[in-house]
Amino acid sequence: MLELVIFDADGVLFDSTESNVAYYNAIFARVGEPLMNPAEERAAIFMSAMQVFELRAAGDTQRIARMRAAAREMDPAPFLKMLRPFPGLHSFLMAIKRNYRIGLATNRSTTVPAIIDYLRLNDVFDVVASVRDKVRPKPAPDILELCLRRASVLPTDAVYVGDSETDRIASQAARIRFVGVGSRVNHENRIAGLDELPTLLSRMF
Repeated sequence: MLELVIFDADGVLFDSTESNVAYYNAIFARVGEPLMNPAEERAAIFMSAMQVFELRAAGDTQRIARMRAAAREMDPAPFLKMLRPFPGLHSFLMAIKRNYRIGLATNRSTTVPAIIDYLRLNDVFDVVASVRDKVRPKPAPDILELCLRRASVLPTDAVYVGDSETDRIASQAARIRFVGVGSRVNHENRIAGLDELPTLLSRMF
């Protein structure tokens, strides 16, 4: 029986491409780094900040430290305004919540509370887990497993809704059934958009 629907953030609840690129480019500019290349822009959608910094710095710990310091000083507010949420996001999630508990599992870290507040989702999530909890980022299963523990739900009674291969791999490792959203992930349970999710959940469980 399905008890918990866990959502990824970026690429699922909202399109953050423009926001993420602007955010990391602002950090890179502050420490004298070039702007993001196309591969980095694609990776920023699903990677944690630390993973993005490691991708850029290629093992240079001093460069990583400078990027992390700049990130800590960065005001996220201007970048939150660039997010493009799923239309009617709050109403959609509250409709899901009538039947299931709702979780959030994301590779984001310090920006998670600000995003929840900005999108007015404070009354939605029963459990939240992220890199902010000092666990390994996806594709490791840690964030999803933390969600399950906080909700006291078995993997068999949960589903993870994500948009990337990283999400799919993490879900498989956590033994949670997976739903892929959009074209960036290939899976038997794939939907074009969130509006198709309730019908798919009814078929899956």
